[in-house]
This record gives sequence, C-alpha cells and structure tokens, in this order.
Amino acid sequence: MPFALFLLGVAVFAQGTSEFMLSGLLPDIARELHVSVADAGALTTAFAAGMVVGAPLMAGLARRWPRRGALLGFLVVFLSVHVVGAVTGSFAVLLVTRVVGALANAGFLAVALVAAAGMVPPDAKGRATSMLLGGVTLACVVGVPAGALLGQLWGWRAAFWAVAVLSVPAVLAVGRSVPGGAAPQGPALSGELRVLREPGLLALLLLGALVNGATFCTFTYLAPLVTEVAGLGDTWVPVVLALFGAGAFTGVRIGGLLADRRPGVTVGGGGLALCLGWAALAFGAGNPAVLLTLVLVQGVLAFGVGSTLISQVLYAAPGAPTLAGGFATAAFNVGAACGPWAGGAVIDAGIGGGDGYRAPVWVSAGLVALALVTGAGNQARVRPTTELPGA
Repeated sequence: MPFALFLLGVAVFAQGTSEFMLSGLLPDIARELHVSVADAGALTTAFAAGMVVGAPLMAGLARRWPRRGALLGFLVVFLSVHVVGAVTGSFAVLLVTRVVGALANAGFLAVALVAAAGMVPPDAKGRATSMLLGGVTLACVVGVPAGALLGQLWGWRAAFWAVAVLSVPAVLAVGRSVPGGAAPQGPALSGELRVLREPGLLALLLLGALVNGATFCTFTYLAPLVTEVAGLGDTWVPVVLALFGAGAFTGVRIGGLLADRRPGVTVGGGGLALCLGWAALAFGAGNPAVLLTLVLVQGVLAFGVGSTLISQVLYAAPGAPTLAGGFATAAFNVGAACGPWAGGAVIDAGIGGGDGYRAPVWVSAGLVALALVTGAGNQARVRPTTELPGA
C-alpha cells in the first residue's frame, strides 16, 4: 500500500476521534449546557446529518479541484470549528460547529476514498478502503477512550482542544505526502449521477445505512449502558469504548482481507452474526462480563460488514469515479444520523422501564434484521459476479 494512503488514514484518525468521542462525553456536555442526555445525543445526529448532506455536495464541488488542495482545505475548516466548539458556552453554537465540522469531514472523506482507490490496482479497492478506514477504527481504540479520559480529568472541552491539536500534524502530513498536480479529469456530472441511480447500487447504499444505523444506535449510548445497566463505574467507560474500538479495528482489517475475495460471505454471514450479537447484548448487558465480551465482538462484526459494503459501492460504481465515495459516505451517515435519533426516541419513550438503556440495543438488532431481509429480497450485487446473500 502507498505511504500516502497511510497518511490519509492519519487524517481520518483525527476526524474519526471527533465523530465518535461524544459517546463518552454526552453526560458531561448535557450537565454543563443544561440539556438532557437524549438532547445532547443530537450532537451526534447533527454531525451525521452534516456528513449526509456534505458528502455528495462536497464531492460534487471538489470533483474538479486538485485533490491535495481539496483535502487541505477541508482539514483547515475542520480544525477551526473545533477551536470554536472548545470555547463556546452555547449548546446551539456547539450544534452548529458539529454540522460545519461534519461538512468538512464529509468532503475530506469523499475525496480521500476516491484518491485511495486510485492509488492501488483495480482489484485492491477493499484493501485500500480498509487502510483508510483503519484511521476511523484507530480513533475508536485510542482517540475516543482518550477523549473520554480527558473529559473526566479536565472536562469535555479538553477533548475538543485535543482534536484541534491533533489536526495540525494531519494538515502537515497531507500537504507533504499526498500527490499534487492538476484537477482530476472524469465523466460529466450527469453521467456519474445516472450511474448512482442504478437499483443494485442503491440497494448497497441502503444496506450500508441500515448496518451503520444499528452500530451508532447502540454506540451513542454506550456510556449509560455501562453505568446504568451493567452497574460499572464511570472509569469503565473509556475501557468499554476501547474494547469496541479494538474490535472495530480488527473488523476493518478482516473486512479488508475478505472484501476483495468473499464479499457475499462477509456481508451475509457477518450480518447474521451481527444481528444475533445485538440481541444477545440486549439480553445480557446487565452482566459486566457479557457486556465487555459482546462489545468487543460487535465492534468486529459491525465494522467488518460496514467496511466491506463501502468497498463494494466503489466496485459497483466504476462509472462514477468522483462521486461514489461521497454517496457511500452519505449513505453510511444516514444510518449514523438515524441510529442515535432512534435510540434517543426509545429512551425518551420509556421503553424498557427503569432499564431503558437496553432499548437502543434492541433497535440495533432490528435494523440489522431489516438489512438482512432487504438483502434477501432484491437482486443487488456486491460485486459484478457475486450476489448478496439471499438474492
């Protein structure tokens, strides 16, 4: 794999830390800014919504920009809004910074996915995607628990400052190592949009949204699941987040190895195991040993299946070389926006009674079950020669 691809992963690490770190900071943010935990969960939804809108929009705007310049511009905006978020005392302002930061993150990731695919042979898109998304999972392993620990020691604002500081070397790395040159040439925008309307590709995007929605539905509320359901202390929250991140990192690596060879088995078999795993976690979350084990396992499965679906979107859309990454990013963040909203809704509705923080886990199981039914009920293809399980 090219070294520049590794450095793109470093930048994605900084951005992934910001996207995921709120799962360990929501109670403190809610307390200081005088909102409920469920309302604070809107910060995660807002970021995901910004990614949904921003991914295709920014990819479309940047399709004729030099890739290094586009990546640098998005990173500088991302850094700046985290400085604003670190100093504001207004929940509304913080919410706006999450949306703007998401737009910048979406633009960066959309361009980076296409750039990464262009750096490797045509049959290695799965490995390239896993290398890039390794930055996201490393954020779960290191960045998110570190953010939660910073929040416990010095307050949630320290985590925002840390992301801003972390973005500085990412800017320098991209500026020095990503190839420069003229803007890329490709098909007309209308031609790319026609490709992205094909039924098989739309089905892949829907599956990605459902699987990622399930992941974020539970992940956003892991902190209260740990403290209120399992009865563990606050100091266990970074540990649980690190376990999920370690599983995610492993899942992306496994997905990278299998996505180019056995995508159908990875999506079908992994999806079934993922659904059963969420159900088992909902049943057993009150037992700390079960919780710790299944958080690790679910991280592996969720990101193994999810990263495979992203790579299959790139395989399925060779006629949309500049927009495919943006639409894949948007679809997955539709799930990341809807998942936390659904989790907050079932919590606010009191579903599950006093043990209501199990309810989002049941929603996660239901979303993956819906993905399996959807995959079985259509003729979408994960590769030109490999049908989705049940198709």
